[in-house]
Amino acid sequence: MVKNISFKDYVIVACGTMIPELNYLKEIGFLDVHALYTAPGLHQVPDELEIQLQKQLEIAKKSAKKIIVVYGGKYCYINMRDPYRTIDTVIEEMREEGYYIARTDVENCLDMLATGEEREKLAEGEKIWFCTPGWLKYRDQVFKGWDKANANENFPQYTGGGIMLDPIGFFDDYAMEHVEEILDFSDWTSITLEARTIGLERLKAVLINAMAEEDR
Repeated sequence: MVKNISFKDYVIVACGTMIPELNYLKEIGFLDVHALYTAPGLHQVPDELEIQLQKQLEIAKKSAKKIIVVYGGKYCYINMRDPYRTIDTVIEEMREEGYYIARTDVENCLDMLATGEEREKLAEGEKIWFCTPGWLKYRDQVFKGWDKANANENFPQYTGGGIMLDPIGFFDDYAMEHVEEILDFSDWTSITLEARTIGLERLKAVLINAMAEEDR
């Protein structure tokens, strides 16, 4: 069934944190789609996320009638001034007749790669900080404005260390050329970071489920 799936009539608008995985899916031929991205790490700056998401959706509408927004619904956009304004509210305001716009049905980027149950199994009872390849690759943007004090407030609680959910072999390749950066990151967070190889089945299913029913 998956072999017959085509995204050629779609445009994807995604968080930049997911660039490594989505590019990989394009390289292996699963995604035959044009992708637009917002900057990584904008969950910390909801106003800027909203501006960039709306801009990319407007651009997407010019080249396709069907758009998939690759964002989570729970943690990716939190508006402290207006808690009832969600990322789905922002997307809904961009809808217009003749366009299909759907968001991936996940909580966040971690949930795109592994379910909560799968992450619990990986944690093996420990308190783990999970991340994806983009969190390391774009760490300067993801953790923009953070200093050592911020890191000390957040990371030491993860007594089991950090695990990168890695479906594309990113960590080993990155470590070959940037081992010092990984060591610096571990020193900054005060936790060790290791990768666990996972499959791409979850991400593929999430993307397919966001398609219009007639295209699945």
